[in-house]
Amino acid sequence: MTLAEAALLSAAAFGAGALNAVAGGGSFLTLPALVVVGASPIVANATGTVALLPGYLSGTWGFREDIRPPPGLSLRALLLLGLAGGAAGAALLLLTPAPAFRRLVPWLLLAATALFALAPRLLRAARRDARGAAQAAADAAGSPARWAAAGVLAVSAYGGYFNGGLGVLLLALFALLGQTDLNAMNGLKNLLSAALAAIAVALYAAGGLVRWPEAALMTAGATAGGYLGARAARHIPGAWLRRGIVATGLAMAAAFFARG
Repeated sequence: MTLAEAALLSAAAFGAGALNAVAGGGSFLTLPALVVVGASPIVANATGTVALLPGYLSGTWGFREDIRPPPGLSLRALLLLGLAGGAAGAALLLLTPAPAFRRLVPWLLLAATALFALAPRLLRAARRDARGAAQAAADAAGSPARWAAAGVLAVSAYGGYFNGGLGVLLLALFALLGQTDLNAMNGLKNLLSAALAAIAVALYAAGGLVRWPEAALMTAGATAGGYLGARAARHIPGAWLRRGIVATGLAMAAAFFARG
């Protein structure tokens, strides 16, 4: 790495840690920064996940008193499903040819940006319809536990494959499963993200997808950004943050489309 590349990666990781602490969307910064310094999109996706893992762990610790499993699942079952889904998603990433993933990236970024932009509406709708959705799922699938397990497994597999928008999907899922305590939902989001990211990182490493010097540098930046971002969050209007993240996601998607 040159000094300029190290500075770019540190700044991107710092910003990503801060974004994840206050609103989410950190991967919109880490992935393109890694591509700029020469990583392929598939390696950038894996390396960025390594860099952001400590933030999930610290977030879990911060909500440790509030964590409660969603109705129909134990905490142990939730973690096992997260590990299984994360492993499946990471394995799929390892099997995806680099050119195919490069073509997928802008579409994944667009989808993640749309999820983030629509998150307030999705979460309101999910909370409003939680009881009816849980009952409909129970009627269709045979039990609320089966519906809950299928949802956690599917979202975890997405997170193991591509990290963008994962937090929004998890919060919406927990709301649909009947949870209403935002602290409990955020704690579970961080816990499950940490679990599936950990198993995904292990598989990424085994598959040789991680650029470790860059990951180590970015981990330090993301950790610092997460702490300072959390401290500053109360002074920044949430609407400004959301607009900035959406604009960043759209710009990154456009840049990847332009690269072909």
